[in-house]
Amino acid sequence: MNVVDPTEAFAKLEQKLEKVVEVLKQFQTEKRALEQEVEKLRVESKERARRLDALEREVQSLRREREDVRSRIEKVIDQIDVLTKTGADG
Repeated sequence: MNVVDPTEAFAKLEQKLEKVVEVLKQFQTEKRALEQEVEKLRVESKERARRLDALEREVQSLRREREDVRSRIEKVIDQIDVLTKTGADG
């Protein structure tokens, strides 16, 4: 028969539990590091979203300005055409 010494069995169980505690501590450390990384990425994401909004507003503004300039240039060209035709006729 295989007789197990209770002290030896308890020592093995204790070693296994110590390993489990070590693994749990390691997991907790990794979890904290990952939580910090997630928070960092969340902050970066919000900053990028704000920057994107600002850039989109700037693009819209520049497009309006471009259209305004285009309209003004077309008016000046039309005035030059009128003057050129009048000057050529006269």
